Amino acid sequence: MTDKEILASMEAQRTKCVVYSRVMGYHRPVESFNIGKKGEHREREFFSVEKAESEALSCGCKKSA
Repeated sequence: MTDKEILASMEAQRTKCVVYSRVMGYHRPVESFNIGKKGEHREREFFSVEKAESEALSCGCKKSA
């Protein structure tokens, strides 16, 4: 079965996914953003604790316990 056939057979079960983002202190659906805010949302870099810790350790910014 190809990917297209699988998607076609599951079409009735699919639902819309609404993504929310925190803007100016409250949560709003991304689909309601204006063009500029949508572009800004696409360019965001998301924070990762694991990545930040590993970068801090590699540059010597944080002492390991």
